[in-house]
Amino acid sequence: MNYNIDEIKNYLNSILNIPSPSGCTEKVMNYIKGELDLLKVPYSVTNKGCVIVTLEGKNKNYGRVFSAHIDTLGAMVKGVKSSGALSFSTIGGYMMNSIEGENCIVETLEGHQYTGTIQSIKPSVHISGDEARELKRIPDNMEIMLDEKVFSKEDSKKLGIDVGDFVFFNTRTIFTPSGFVKSRHLDDKASAAILLYTIKYLKENSIELPYNTYFFISNYEEVGHGASSALPENTKEFIAVDMGAPGLEQNSSEYEVCICAKDSSGPYDLETRKKLIDICKEYNIPYKVDIYPYYGSDASAALRAGWDIKTGLIGTGVFASHGYERTHMDGILATLDLIVKYCSK
Repeated sequence: MNYNIDEIKNYLNSILNIPSPSGCTEKVMNYIKGELDLLKVPYSVTNKGCVIVTLEGKNKNYGRVFSAHIDTLGAMVKGVKSSGALSFSTIGGYMMNSIEGENCIVETLEGHQYTGTIQSIKPSVHISGDEARELKRIPDNMEIMLDEKVFSKEDSKKLGIDVGDFVFFNTRTIFTPSGFVKSRHLDDKASAAILLYTIKYLKENSIELPYNTYFFISNYEEVGHGASSALPENTKEFIAVDMGAPGLEQNSSEYEVCICAKDSSGPYDLETRKKLIDICKEYNIPYKVDIYPYYGSDASAALRAGWDIKTGLIGTGVFASHGYERTHMDGILATLDLIVKYCSK
């Protein structure tokens, strides 16, 4: 493989460090569009803000779509408490313990940003003892403590903070010398970086494509409707590039591309899965096949919306999904290699 690892890392680091919870993705989409402009590739923007890149192939009547989503988990201010602390509503599905003690940023409607920390309402064992340990971690028992001298609801309101303001989680992005990537939101920003580099690689190496190939960057996947609309009308195949989920009794791996046979939306297309596996075998791409019982993808959303397409789901294995996540560059490169080889078939 003659892929430039540093370029992939640069894309990934940049994307990870631009906050983009579902519903607040304009800044990261502007970054994506800026990079596409530098590559001089054609793209369009849908009404709800998705970006669709078009690379023409020999057969323009048959379209292949690769998708990745740029939206992430996050939160939204639900209320301002009498103490000045903030209650919040979740964006996307995650466990409260995964964000307890995490630093965050609250962005007001006018664009002002304030840092804070997400805590339980009983954060100190020195005060609450076992009550602190046993407190059920649910949104009603969590709050955001602002890093501002606020002592009342009025104090926080004076900062311009109000219901509906977005909350961004600190990603704590780390690239280790041993090849690991640790960060929040590798789901699915790792895949977005992979697709961005794929586009660059295909263009710079003048790789001939047998079919029109599209790269769909969606912005509402975490809330279920990312790729439910606006697919190119000639779409026949749809490969969601998301993540594998290593864990107890799972077959997935951080070091390989993971191919999903079935998730909560049902089985993915068997012919497409066989083709993905055959390419991995032909080119010695390390892979794992797995089933995820609590998972859905942009391909799932497209099928639910009624698109008549064959679907597949692949991605690097991401450990501790929807928490503080981890993957490895081996899995990222295996996913990239499978996509590039699939594009030329």
